[in-house]
Amino acid sequence: MEGMELLNFQMISNVGDAKSFLFKALKAAREEDFKAAEKLIESADESLLKAHEIHRELLQQETQEPIELSLLLMHAEDQMMSTELLRDITNEMLLVHKKYSGDDKK
Repeated sequence: MEGMELLNFQMISNVGDAKSFLFKALKAAREEDFKAAEKLIESADESLLKAHEIHRELLQQETQEPIELSLLLMHAEDQMMSTELLRDITNEMLLVHKKYSGDDKK
């Protein structure tokens, strides 16, 4: 596996981890395990940060030499954007679950 392909797969892998953490956080919130949900969201943020670091590296490479657009890169960026949206929705759902459980002061 070559450089660009490897970076794309690393980005997809980190984003996939984040997405998995977020779905687990939604389940924990639904079960009113808010501390676990918050920890899972933090883990998702860490995985997304790793993906963003790889993405930043690709953007820096682009300033030096044009990067060939590939379906794999488009997929990686699409997965990253949709997972960022999922993170925002998960944070909102956590607040909603806290509110309706009477735990919104915590």
